[in-house]
Amino acid sequence: MRGREILVSGAGIAGLALAYWLRRYGFGVTVVERAPEPRTGGQAVDVRGTARDVVERMGLLAEVRAHHTGTRGIAFLDENGRRMARMGADTFGDSGGVVADLEILRDDLQRLLHREAREGVDYLFANHIVAMAEGDEGVRVDFAHGSSRVFDVVVGADGIRSGVRELAFGDSAGHLRDLGQYSALFRARLDTDLDGWEQMCLLPGTGTTRGRAVVVYPVGEDGEVRVMLMFAAPSAGWERKGVREQKDYLERVYADAGWVVPELMGYLRRADDLYFNRDARVRAPRWSDGRSVLVGDAACGGSLGMGTSMAFVGAYVLAGELAAADGDHRAAFAAYERALSDYARANSRRPPGEIAPNTRWGIRARGWILRTATRVPGGGKLMGDMQRTANMVSLRDYPGPVRN
Repeated sequence: MRGREILVSGAGIAGLALAYWLRRYGFGVTVVERAPEPRTGGQAVDVRGTARDVVERMGLLAEVRAHHTGTRGIAFLDENGRRMARMGADTFGDSGGVVADLEILRDDLQRLLHREAREGVDYLFANHIVAMAEGDEGVRVDFAHGSSRVFDVVVGADGIRSGVRELAFGDSAGHLRDLGQYSALFRARLDTDLDGWEQMCLLPGTGTTRGRAVVVYPVGEDGEVRVMLMFAAPSAGWERKGVREQKDYLERVYADAGWVVPELMGYLRRADDLYFNRDARVRAPRWSDGRSVLVGDAACGGSLGMGTSMAFVGAYVLAGELAAADGDHRAAFAAYERALSDYARANSRRPPGEIAPNTRWGIRARGWILRTATRVPGGGKLMGDMQRTANMVSLRDYPGPVRN
């Protein structure tokens, strides 16, 4: 087999799923990851449509279902905490709602994947790629820690701000579209019984922000919740500042908020797991360059609710096409992009407007639209028709794995 040695940058969902399938097909796999160990934390993620077929082929579907967060759906609240609309996890089909009927915490999913992709894979934690040079024999990769090595293929599974995309394609920033908003995530606890329903409270903008949202979702029966704060604001580099400054900024943004937000701000102040981000969407003109290729968020990140599913499907197809092409990266990369470009394009579309309306009138109008979507035939199309797009690609049966 040609092209046997493959380097995967990133040990997230896409990287671990890809490592699993590559080893099944007999490739030599090295995974490099900046973090010192498999990452923990993060929000709940949905597994939708064709991605469920991939998980089933990995033999993990029953375990993923067993780790379901228990979330029954999502309720939309106004600034006073009054419910405007509610959507069950099966309102628009098993994969078509804001919350799908198969939801799992990201750290639970990564733990399962790392267990399955551990045997025969060389992991380089606390390390990252600093330079790549492609030649006739492969790609010479320089690591931040350790000597250089040569690989036949380098895969960027390293997220929206992919280092591999920057090194292989150049001008990676030109492949990102700023979405005009910040998001933050942290753990908390609430005495309020959410009854298994995720809550999304919409708040009008302030002098320095536009619409704001607070999302709270339960992750167990002991009051633990994950909190996501999202708000539209001009880019000011807050994602690059220290944690204390980020917390101060978030407290100012939500200083006037009611509902349970004051209680959540207390947890924010004590949080040691704050994730703060400037949201962006990837618009890469192609997914491969020479012997380098992108998968998951590095290729098509920035969707609403489909990132994990596209990572699973992308990993399965990329590994399968490399196996079918006997390691010929040119043929494999072309087939991989042909198979998934329409699927990725359809599932990367975002609804127009901001995540939350800027005015109280806009919030009331949003509530009316959400209620209407749940009551009229075909209402799922108002939500992006995700049930259809999540299932719009069928999996090819690739050559049989060479190892079990």
